[in-house]
Amino acid sequence: MKLKKYIYILALISVCLIATGVWAATKTVTDQVGRTVTLPENPQRIVALAPSITEVVFALGQEHRLKGVTQFSDFPPEAKRIPLVGSYVNLDIEKIVDLKPDLCIAIKDGTPRNTVQQLDSLSIPVYAINPKNLESVMETVIEIGKLLGVPGKAKLLVDNMHSRIERVKSLVSKTDYRPKVFFQIGTSPIVSVGTNTFINELITLSKGQNLADGPVSYPRYSKEQVLALAPEVFIITSMTRGEVFEKVKADWSRWNYLPAVRDKRIYLVDSNILDRPTPRLVDGLELLVKIIHPELFKPMNRKP
Repeated sequence: MKLKKYIYILALISVCLIATGVWAATKTVTDQVGRTVTLPENPQRIVALAPSITEVVFALGQEHRLKGVTQFSDFPPEAKRIPLVGSYVNLDIEKIVDLKPDLCIAIKDGTPRNTVQQLDSLSIPVYAINPKNLESVMETVIEIGKLLGVPGKAKLLVDNMHSRIERVKSLVSKTDYRPKVFFQIGTSPIVSVGTNTFINELITLSKGQNLADGPVSYPRYSKEQVLALAPEVFIITSMTRGEVFEKVKADWSRWNYLPAVRDKRIYLVDSNILDRPTPRLVDGLELLVKIIHPELFKPMNRKP
């Protein structure tokens, strides 16, 4: 019954929008998962269905169009003031409809398919993105820039990302050393990152050897297995549970024979700059290079 009520309300809204010319101009595009989507030429009421999408819209300077975001949309801090529509895997359809969006932006690995289907049935356009690596993150920024009518801003943002990535590649080309890196993202059980993850790509670009690489995206380990791997660099992500991860770091630090402990190379880092498909992934890349190859940043000893 509620769904019928919302369909009726949405139909009235659509008539009003068309009558006032807001939806008079539309365009049909193909999103990143191959769906054909008809949306306004100049969408003004956007609901971002994942924190990463919120970040991209802000990075493009179009935050004034954001009318709804999901839980954990915490960057930049201003995003916290935008109405919430649930978490990105548990969305509240009624709240989304109440915000009268003319465009929702979803993410393939996150937004439930049935949610997209419901929004489609309510004639709310949903454009889905599918970032899988740094290159496709940059493609996503370009696509969202086009949707919002700011392709120039998107190109500047991506050009900056490209140049910073190239600087990192140039820097690490000066060494053949690939330290063994263990990256822990879960505490109980211990969880790391496999080959098909953003973090693995960043470790590889930073010229580190990811000890958890392999077909399983998020493999699990016992403490004994991790100790046997003898990582030279140990990285632990910290999110809202900062104190928990401080304790994890302290627990690992008791194993003095572990190379990473012996050489004082256990680090806590902010997970959001390493696993969210946003322009901040380049910040994460630059941070990892400094952690994995600090020797590349030491000033050269000059003879008098």
